[in-house]
Amino acid sequence: MSDLQMRVSDEDRERTTQQLQQAFSEGRLTPSELDERLGLALSAKTYGDLLELVADLPSPQPQVSDVVELGSGNGNVKRSGDWAVPRRLRVSSKYGSVELDFTEAVVPHQVVDIELDLTYGSAKIILPEGAVANVDGFQSDWGHPTSKVPSRPRPGVLSVVITGRSRYGGLTVRYPRRRWFTH
Repeated sequence: MSDLQMRVSDEDRERTTQQLQQAFSEGRLTPSELDERLGLALSAKTYGDLLELVADLPSPQPQVSDVVELGSGNGNVKRSGDWAVPRRLRVSSKYGSVELDFTEAVVPHQVVDIELDLTYGSAKIILPEGAVANVDGFQSDWGHPTSKVPSRPRPGVLSVVITGRSRYGGLTVRYPRRRWFTH
């Protein structure tokens, strides 16, 4: 049995009706289309039935908190892959390093603020190609901030503003490394 033939729950039906109502409020569905699809959603028996009703609509964006705090006393702080990026990220690490990889992340905001509080570790921030980063608000007592990406904001491009401090470490902002021998 495929996943599309699996029976749905009331919660699955409710989630689909909310997506349909959102599409209507955005002007993507007419009132008659909404009524028809809501009736079909409430009587759907399988995932295939529900998916058919929303296949021509944009996927709902994941809800992202406005501010997220990440911290570690002795370990490293790392985010990579498919993760939801908040509008403001506060990261503290006493003895470990920080690595934030935005290349596969879901970033619903055009501007993301990152506040770093590092004691003995360094931070590495990897941005998708074309993104920009301003590191002017970051200070390091012993290391130094290094940015290999442009800093001037541009319309339609992810802009990261990095502030904070590191006592004995540095900051590196770069694009992903290119792989020469991939198949």
